[in-house]
Amino acid sequence: MRHVIIGAGPAGVIAAETIRKADPSATITIIGAENETPYSRMAIPYLLHGRVEEKGTHLRTSDEQFKKLNIGLIQSRVDKVEPGKNSLTLHNGESVDYDQLLIATGSRPYSSNLDDLNSPRIQTCWTLEDARKIMEFANKGDDVLLVGAGFVACIIMNALISRGTNLTTIVRGKQMVRSMMNPTASAMVKRWCQKEGLNVLTETTIEGADCNAAGELDVTFNTGGKMNPDLIIVATGVQPNVEFLEGSGIEIDNGILIDEYLRTNIPNIYAAGDAAQGFDFSTGEQSVHIIQPTAADHGRTAALNMMGRKSKFQGSILMNVLDTMGLISGSFGRWQGIEGGDSAELLDEENYKYINLQFDGDRLIGALTLGHTDHVGVVRGLIQSQVKLGNWKEKLIDDPSQFMNAYLAKTQSLGHNAGVFS
Repeated sequence: MRHVIIGAGPAGVIAAETIRKADPSATITIIGAENETPYSRMAIPYLLHGRVEEKGTHLRTSDEQFKKLNIGLIQSRVDKVEPGKNSLTLHNGESVDYDQLLIATGSRPYSSNLDDLNSPRIQTCWTLEDARKIMEFANKGDDVLLVGAGFVACIIMNALISRGTNLTTIVRGKQMVRSMMNPTASAMVKRWCQKEGLNVLTETTIEGADCNAAGELDVTFNTGGKMNPDLIIVATGVQPNVEFLEGSGIEIDNGILIDEYLRTNIPNIYAAGDAAQGFDFSTGEQSVHIIQPTAADHGRTAALNMMGRKSKFQGSILMNVLDTMGLISGSFGRWQGIEGGDSAELLDEENYKYINLQFDGDRLIGALTLGHTDHVGVVRGLIQSQVKLGNWKEKLIDDPSQFMNAYLAKTQSLGHNAGVFS
């Protein structure tokens, strides 16, 4: 059996290793678009921070591990997939045939109008090559402009500050990290960043930008402000890599549409990770979850189904845990709540602590936490188990910090072997 995996990120690597563990004789090939050893994008901030070297970003300790597992690695972009021929075409014109295909091509940053300046001092922060260029221009005393204040932008703030840069971040709207926080939590994060010395400009966009012959940048904001940054990092969101599938017949919405077995509309083609639009555990609808835990779960499940194991995926729970310059926040499930649902809130603005819980009947369906690091993992367990809280719902509404006690009480009542919190 020839298993071909497009994408060398966590979803693709985990899928390949899962197949190899179950089938020593299968032919397995990973195709990655970058000229890099397979690595984790989530490790890039640690590289910028100086906590790891480039080897520390690699998903496995060396290429030898893939050789030992007899997993082939091809470094090339895929230009076309032809399901009718069970074949794909690489950028160099070569073709690769498959029996089972997994598309795990990940995502890429949105383009911006700054791209037209074609300056090495304007970068995204998504690849190892991006990181190398950022480290060249983001050092002690350098003025850095970070465009965006979402999840990815907030992850790299720590690293940029640790490098001794003078960092300014701008965001189009009123909120930082609005994809995972309500206005209360977002305002607290903004105050925290300002307290830590970060210049945060909300409701601010770049109105004009220029790069002179010497490579110097000149930026004008919609507010009338100006800046001459040594480096601009654009972190305004990402989108799935699916354009190469045009004309393939594979159904695409916001991402590649997949069923509960990670299968596309074509029986021997599967999709996983950032490029896939799969079922959301909380809503039952199909969504693109651009988070590494979902990619890992997708890769493992897709691999089992590619081998005919019939492993049904229960849906991914939207979960983000973020360290913003030392302030830990998390969002889980349907943290926005639902119409007619109850909620509970515990706020300590002075100490930057916040809990917001959302209920559907007596089930916990979503949560926001800020400044709380102890036992927050059990929040996911309470949501994912869909356990009925009974009188513990009222206790949590009175004191949302009691989620650990609720977890223990419901675990004991269901029996230690119930497995609902595994």
